[in-house]
Amino acid sequence: MSNTSDAPVLIFDGDCPYCSMAAVALRRLDGVLAVPWEADPVGPFLEAQFGARPFAMVLVDPSEERVYAGKAAAEELADRAGTPGIVGGLVRDNYDRIASAVGTLSGRGRDPDDFHDTYELTAEAAPLVDSLRPAASDPPDPSDAAA
Repeated sequence: MSNTSDAPVLIFDGDCPYCSMAAVALRRLDGVLAVPWEADPVGPFLEAQFGARPFAMVLVDPSEERVYAGKAAAEELADRAGTPGIVGGLVRDNYDRIASAVGTLSGRGRDPDDFHDTYELTAEAAPLVDSLRPAASDPPDPSDAAA
């Protein structure tokens, strides 16, 4: 597992049960930390990175100095999970449809914002990555499932 100070951070919709389940699965990737979009440090990070607070799935990789958003984040996560390249492309190409279906099923009252590219991690946002780490949602306790 990679050093957590360099670990990628996934920002996801913490109010969406489907997104939360996906975040649990993605934690199994090498050192990816999952932080709900609603967590306090997310807003300042997004403001510093984008000049706005887009409601979007965002993968921050400080070791690569890259930020993947929306479709690009979904494709990057699929690639990192070791799925065949075609799967990442399908996820990217169908991101809007998947996001809409998940939003409908979860009762989410908003659509993701239109941020779908790979961006350079800005000098303003880079020091804020560490503030995201303590907000990472804890992995589920296996003993809770037995209760």
